[in-house]
Amino acid sequence: MKIAVIGQSLFGQEVYCHLRKEGHEVVGVFTVPDKDGKADPLGFTLLLPRTLIHGDKKGGFSIFWADDGLDTGDLLLQKECEVLPDDTVSTLYNRFLFPEGIKGMVQAVRLIAEGKAPRLPQPEEGATYEGIQKKETAKINWDQPAEAIHNWIRGNDKVPGAWTEACEQKLTFFNSTLNTSGLVPEGDALPIPGAHRPGVVTKAGLILFGNDDKMLLVKNIQLEDGKMILASNFFKGAASSVLELTEAELVTAEAVRSVWQRILPKVLEVEDSTDFFKSGAASVDVVRLVEEVKELCDGLELENEDVYMASTFGDFIQLLVRKLRGDDEEGECSIDYVEMAVNKRTVRMPHQLFIGGEFVDAEGAKTSETINPTDGSVICQVSLAQVTDVDKAVAAAKDAFENGRWGKISARDRGRLMYRLADLMEQHQEELATIEALDAGAVYTLALKTHVGMSIQTFRYFAGWCDKIQGSTIPINQARPNRNLTLTRKEPVGVCGIIIPWNYPLMMLSWKTAACLAAGNTVVIKPAQVTPLTALKFAELTLKAGIPKGVVNVLPGSGSLVGQRLSDHPDVRKIGFTGSTEVGKHIMKSCAISNVKKVSLELGGKSPLIIFADCDLNKAVQMGMSSVFFNKGENCIAAGRLFVEDSIHDEFVRRVVEEVRKMKVGNPLDRDTDHGPQNHHAHLVKLMEYCQHGVKEGATLVCGGNQVPRPGFFFEPTVFTDVEDHMFIAKEESFGPVMIISRFADGDLDAVLSRANATEFGLASGVFTRDINKALYVSDKLQAGTVFVNTYNKTDVAAPFGGFKQSGFGKDLGEAALNEYLRVKTVTFEY
Repeated sequence: MKIAVIGQSLFGQEVYCHLRKEGHEVVGVFTVPDKDGKADPLGFTLLLPRTLIHGDKKGGFSIFWADDGLDTGDLLLQKECEVLPDDTVSTLYNRFLFPEGIKGMVQAVRLIAEGKAPRLPQPEEGATYEGIQKKETAKINWDQPAEAIHNWIRGNDKVPGAWTEACEQKLTFFNSTLNTSGLVPEGDALPIPGAHRPGVVTKAGLILFGNDDKMLLVKNIQLEDGKMILASNFFKGAASSVLELTEAELVTAEAVRSVWQRILPKVLEVEDSTDFFKSGAASVDVVRLVEEVKELCDGLELENEDVYMASTFGDFIQLLVRKLRGDDEEGECSIDYVEMAVNKRTVRMPHQLFIGGEFVDAEGAKTSETINPTDGSVICQVSLAQVTDVDKAVAAAKDAFENGRWGKISARDRGRLMYRLADLMEQHQEELATIEALDAGAVYTLALKTHVGMSIQTFRYFAGWCDKIQGSTIPINQARPNRNLTLTRKEPVGVCGIIIPWNYPLMMLSWKTAACLAAGNTVVIKPAQVTPLTALKFAELTLKAGIPKGVVNVLPGSGSLVGQRLSDHPDVRKIGFTGSTEVGKHIMKSCAISNVKKVSLELGGKSPLIIFADCDLNKAVQMGMSSVFFNKGENCIAAGRLFVEDSIHDEFVRRVVEEVRKMKVGNPLDRDTDHGPQNHHAHLVKLMEYCQHGVKEGATLVCGGNQVPRPGFFFEPTVFTDVEDHMFIAKEESFGPVMIISRFADGDLDAVLSRANATEFGLASGVFTRDINKALYVSDKLQAGTVFVNTYNKTDVAAPFGGFKQSGFGKDLGEAALNEYLRVKTVTFEY
């Protein structure tokens, strides 16, 4: 049978190829004239707008015998599909009409060739000759129900576009949906002449109302000048500043420019101002552009809508780079800040949960107060996560790990994003340090150097590890006569839960999160309920850095709810915890019972510091002060007990007390403050009770031991002497500015080591001596994860940190920390 193919070029090409495969002879191909050199899909979809506008639940197409040109010939074949509530011409065409139309044409030819083709008279019922919608006739009639308005908008999407007049210009609406479940019409009102109620611009888009008071949501608006914007950004003005592209991104931009050039052959040179559609592109070219760019960018999540949103080449490249970096500008625009003028700057603090790249309220809008320990005032209300919020955050992290870009990008690109995050933390270091002083009472100068400074160093250190996580090849016995090859791979474990304490809110977050991300995991972070603000600011910076949505999630809330649910959750594969030994044991049990998840614990301490008579006494006093009073004593590795050799004991105490009395206790934002407020009121009360224990048991209170008589949670730097081994304060951690001094007999080395090790804790320890042999011997015998010799508190991002005994197990920092967030897979080949 000889066949002539007449139709739209792309469709005709596919039909032609299929017919040739079936052995038919095609004697001619006559296509509908292309528009501006481009195929026009609407040549095949004339009746689709009518189907959508009328709200039909079923759609389809007919293939009929040729007639006199009125399309009234007998029916040969019909195919039908369900019309979904949010279908548009484009979605129906791509999902059904194009692929099924090709199959239908081939099937029709087959039926004719076999002599089995039916001839069924066309019914006149429902017949219409309505033409294609034109812009002037696509104006929205507001006096109808929400569903009818939605159908009108989607029936005219993308051509010619349903429009209305508002704000003294013509606005065209696209991407409409009736799925408004959970949406609250709160936002900026958009008055629309003739509408039943004003529209409302929300974070989700523009909410419109029918005359039945029901809602529909429009996600995109085209302004009168042709600019397409997110409806949620209607009142937000111009977009953020232009991104500066890296060398690699410039290479990608040039490759994309070549794609544009191929699609737009009539354009002599594609410039930043070149408009895709004004240069002759049709909707079929949108599909081609999207598919070519996705292939070029290794499966980047790009949609047709993105081309309409950024139709000039310059805007398209900016959008593309933001997506490659994991940033779409929406996250930054939707942050509800609490602003405070403090420390000669304005700090802007997010205060909501951070889930899936968005700041959102907690379930039931639950909140709690976060308190400034300097004066006891309320800083702001912070969203308080509930169990359902944990489930949402874990789901977002799991999706980002299994399906998102994070697991697809190279390790080197992952490191690049982490370097960018570190740079942003550095740019915001004064703001972060100010928030740490406000929320945690950290002395500002210390916060700059340690709380924030070491956090930045940590992310840079682990960013460098990203592309150096390697397995090994292992020689094994050969399966003769064949041979074998065994190799190991180090892989991320998946979704990790990180539960951090209140003493170093940002630094503890960084120690764990940086290693977790470098290994390729995703994370749900639970900051301490009393110090959530720097964690939420960190979440904002991950958006700016381009960390893909869902990779980092932050849930302020209680340990009994959020921490417990993370420990119990079956989709969480690792918990990293810093806190008390009691809670650590409970977490370890929950991790075992739930799904035997991996766990690392940094728990309580009672770190001994042994000061021998042959030490540099000036340095021992200086470092002994730091070992106890650093960060107000709220320090995991603080020296919980000082053992001072008898012959220098009294002089050591005299000098320490002299230095303590020089310390300035005051506002942590004052540059000359040495000692700020304790973190929160409950801890202040605990410290007072702790000192009362010491006095009752007979220890000598040399100085301090009381609350400072001023607003806020200030506690005096305190020194106890004559502390005996059986006393409460000799065995229990104060976690505050309390120096516990015990003496030991001159030369009684092994006895003092026995006393130092007579604790169930083993986080850190120290020794001061000029005798290298003694130093080596003591460091060998001390049962602690860290031993400081002639120094104290000297931690570094490259040195592993973690405890022995009931101070926990697992390491933060250094290469060892990476292994906490990796699993080893063994692969064996035979050949």
